[in-house]
Amino acid sequence: MSALLWLGAAVLLAVAEMMVGDLMLLMLAGGALAAAGTNAVFDTPVWVDGIVFAVVSLLLLLVVRPVATRHLLSRPRYLSNTEALEGTGAIVTEVVDDRDGRVKLAGEIWSARALEPGARIEPGEQVTVVRIDGAVAIVWRG
Repeated sequence: MSALLWLGAAVLLAVAEMMVGDLMLLMLAGGALAAAGTNAVFDTPVWVDGIVFAVVSLLLLLVVRPVATRHLLSRPRYLSNTEALEGTGAIVTEVVDDRDGRVKLAGEIWSARALEPGARIEPGEQVTVVRIDGAVAIVWRG
């Protein structure tokens, strides 16, 4: 009977974790699950279940939670939109200087400016997009 109570506590703690999201209650749910398993297998008294719950919960909180939290917070950064275009190559379609020009970038025609002052890049040349400034690609010959 005690195993069912521990199992119920584990389920309640896991459901409450879904509302909180800080992984604290999930670690306690793991301790309650360990206590339920211990009671179901060995038919231990409640005080032994309490010790199992406390020890497993403490270990989960001290060992697993910091690693899981670090993993959740350090997601890889995915480049999207204009960030994904920086560093890619483009073909000059109209003369590009430090004021104006056009390039074909990712299958589309973009307004462009040269990175270096006074530079003039002729049509057909390959350039590299250094950054995107609004709707203008800042390009570099090279």
